[in-house]
Amino acid sequence: MTEAIQDSGFALPASGTKAARLPTRATRAGRADLEIKFATGECSLGRILVAASDKGVCFLALGEDTELLLSDLQSRFPRARIVRGDADFETLVAKVVGSVEAPARSFDLPLDIRGTAFQRRVWEALRAIQPGSTVSYAEIAASIGEPKAIRAVAGACAANKIAVAIPCHRVLRSDGSLSGYRWGVERKRALLDREMGVKPPNCAAF
Repeated sequence: MTEAIQDSGFALPASGTKAARLPTRATRAGRADLEIKFATGECSLGRILVAASDKGVCFLALGEDTELLLSDLQSRFPRARIVRGDADFETLVAKVVGSVEAPARSFDLPLDIRGTAFQRRVWEALRAIQPGSTVSYAEIAASIGEPKAIRAVAGACAANKIAVAIPCHRVLRSDGSLSGYRWGVERKRALLDREMGVKPPNCAAF
C-alpha cells in the first residue's frame, strides 16, 4: 500500500497526523450520479469526440471510428451517465475543433481533469509547454522534481484522455523521435507541424 501511494505521487502523512483523503479509482472514473455530455464530429484529423461534465471538458479523443471513440469514453467513465449533448453543446464542440485545427492557439475552455496526483503534476507540466516547442520525457520528469521517473512520466502521457488541450503531443524521446501517441503518431506529427507552421498533411492520411 505504501509503495502504491508513493508511486501515485502522494506524500505519506507524518506520524500522528491525519492521512490525506486520496482520490479513489471510482472518483477518477466518475461518480454514479455524474452526467457527461458528448458529441462527435469531423475534423481534418478524422473523427473527434468531445465530452464534458458540468466542470468542463473531461475527454477529447481523435480516431477513425465513432463507436470506438464512444467505447473508449464509456470505459474511462464506467460509473457516469453518458448522454448525447444538445444543440448548445455543439457550440462547445465547434470551439474544440477550432483548437485542433489551430493547436498553436491557446485552449481557453474549462477542463475537468481527473487522475492521480502524479498524473496531474505531469499534465500541468505538459500544459506549460508553449505551442511550437517540444520537450523530452526526461525534461518533464526533472521539471516536476522527479528526475528518475521518466517511465512514469511516459505512462502519465499515455493515460492522458484530453487530446490537444493537455498537449502530450509536444513530448518527444530524448533523441528527438516522435515516440508513441494514443491517437496515432501521424496525428502527433500533424499537430506539431501545424504549430511550427508546416503545411498540414492530406486529410486522406487519416
